[in-house]
Amino acid sequence: MRAHQIMTRSVISVTPDTSIVEAANIMLKRHVSGLTVVDDSGKLVGVVSEGDFIRRSEIGTGRRRGRWLRFILGAGKSAGEFVHEHGRKVSEVMTSSPITITEDTALAEIVDLMERNNVKRLPVVRGDQVVGIVSRANLLQAVAGLAREVPDPTADDDHIRGRIIDAMEKNDWCPFGLNVIVRDGIVHLSGVITEERARQAAIVAAENVEGVKKVHDHLCWVDTLSGVYLNSPEDENLSKAS
Repeated sequence: MRAHQIMTRSVISVTPDTSIVEAANIMLKRHVSGLTVVDDSGKLVGVVSEGDFIRRSEIGTGRRRGRWLRFILGAGKSAGEFVHEHGRKVSEVMTSSPITITEDTALAEIVDLMERNNVKRLPVVRGDQVVGIVSRANLLQAVAGLAREVPDPTADDDHIRGRIIDAMEKNDWCPFGLNVIVRDGIVHLSGVITEERARQAAIVAAENVEGVKKVHDHLCWVDTLSGVYLNSPEDENLSKAS
């Protein structure tokens, strides 16, 4: 399998001038752990993730180094840490020039890049434009959906997947972080919904795509106020049966 067959197409991006507070609120509201950073032309210039918010002066988690260690590390290191802990804009905390992949990158290479570089997500680019993102969650969904090692899905499955995503993304009820896996016409839907009626809408949208034989619902419901989440009824039944 390749990146385009499991990637999340709906990528949430911010600009280098987006404030730290706004970026944090976007991540919380959209239930994502990372954001791509693009300039005014849409070119990828960085990635900001939840890890970039761990060491922050506002919450008293800035690094505390002894004088001798600060001397060994040098003024440059201390200055960089100060900017990261006190900066007010995304550009001051993001990872610049992030590692990227293309739509045709094989899953084996994706996993290798994640492990070697200790990252949880990789932007998918076409030229210098972001067209998707592959996270560890996408890989987990692929494993859970297919349940066994399989060859690349057929072109028909690719077309079905594309039509399902296109049918959903134009609606305001489209699940956040929508991911669709198709194998032999069997569809697995995953993502986050905040309105239970969106579950049935997503299932119906998938069922109406020609070539779909069956739809499996893995959509997670999240309450935006409390943060409480519930797995899909299908997944709950499976966990009880196991």
